[in-house]
Amino acid sequence: MSHNERFPASRYGPVERKMAESLVELESRILAGETEEDCDCKEGMFNGLSRRGLLAGGLAMGGAALAGGRAAAEAPPGAQEYYVQPDPTKEQGRIILDDGGYGSRSQFENEVRWRYPTASLDSSWSMTPLASGHGVITPSGLHFERHHGGIPAIDPETHTLVLHGMVDQPMRFTMDDLKRLPAVSRLHFIECSGNGLTEWVEPTLKTVQGTHGLTSTSEWTGVRLSTVLEMAGIQDSAAWILAEGADAAVMTRSVPIDKAMDDAILAYAQNGEALRPEQGYPLRLLLPGYEGNTHIKWLRRLEVSDKPFMTREETSKYTDLMPDGTARQFSMEMDTKSVITFPSGAMKLPRAGFYEITGLAWSGRGAITRVEVSADGGQTWQEAQLEGPVLPKCHTRFRLPWTWTGEEAVLQSRAVDDTGSIQPTLQELVEVRGTKSVYHLNAIQSWHIAANGEVTNVHA
Repeated sequence: MSHNERFPASRYGPVERKMAESLVELESRILAGETEEDCDCKEGMFNGLSRRGLLAGGLAMGGAALAGGRAAAEAPPGAQEYYVQPDPTKEQGRIILDDGGYGSRSQFENEVRWRYPTASLDSSWSMTPLASGHGVITPSGLHFERHHGGIPAIDPETHTLVLHGMVDQPMRFTMDDLKRLPAVSRLHFIECSGNGLTEWVEPTLKTVQGTHGLTSTSEWTGVRLSTVLEMAGIQDSAAWILAEGADAAVMTRSVPIDKAMDDAILAYAQNGEALRPEQGYPLRLLLPGYEGNTHIKWLRRLEVSDKPFMTREETSKYTDLMPDGTARQFSMEMDTKSVITFPSGAMKLPRAGFYEITGLAWSGRGAITRVEVSADGGQTWQEAQLEGPVLPKCHTRFRLPWTWTGEEAVLQSRAVDDTGSIQPTLQELVEVRGTKSVYHLNAIQSWHIAANGEVTNVHA
């Protein structure tokens, strides 16, 4: 199928089409470094996603997609190269703090984010390697990114947050001011509403990192937004808040006041340490369950108003064109969704026998209550085990023991949340939403397992 057929103009604008085409090319170039060897270990099931395969693919592209321009080195990003002892019981290991005082990962682990190959390096995104994850928390260094004007370097000593507009007392907060206020720590996912934008018409990208990698979960620490709003005194007619970032794009989004008073957080920490710069250091807005574009990073200003501000990101972008020609606007809650991460695309099962099917489920409206798994393309379903803690607006890990007979199979997962929302098939979603929008794809994902064990992305 040609790009024009795969990404038709009725659904994809020129920018969205270029994005999708570039993602296809990027993934193909990464997977071109795959090896032919099969092994019995779990790494051997990741055909083309092995340590050597990923690094080979990244270095073949000059490291631009995988490491953001990082020069080639023996150790993968985030690791240091050390002498490997033939027998570590026969000699002393390396000395403590040899890494400089901030721990690094093993040189034998190389999971990395993909960078979307935009023409401009300043406006791009990277994707989380979901297939390599354990549990539900994404390491800070693997959390997906989306930037519109590069990653600013901001001194927390000079950074401030201004709160003004329809409030009784406009206020300015330093980072020290915010950190003196009562804090909360919560686990929440963030997902870009463009996650899966290539998959509406036909199965396009090969790996779960490509199809679903624009979502991650972290523990976020900060001050409830309601705390500072109450300090400033919200006027009775206030209904919306403009959140503005301090990056070169001056990213802005309108946020309903009800959401701001409910569970929004002014986050300054992630996974037990200060935010990473690419995640908004020193301060970001966290809106649990809302699309990622609303979680304004490098937050510098909040303006309270009685109406939305109709910014670029909520008019020309992040709206859903419906079959009748109208557009859904402010469709910010992320729908119930799940995906099997093992086995998943570009892996290869070495032989028939026992495997544990596992994956992630999430909903922007609440907590996951059930995940069902099918091995026959949705004809029959079996309930999977949910691994605790099961938290609202957070990734939930599910697992199901499975014995593969060696025959062809189609694996699917279907999630249900505590509002009763059930993850739809692609056909069910298109019947309601039509084919003129690329956002908010939460359809059931299918992985086909061939008789030789190869796993591919299919529509079933």
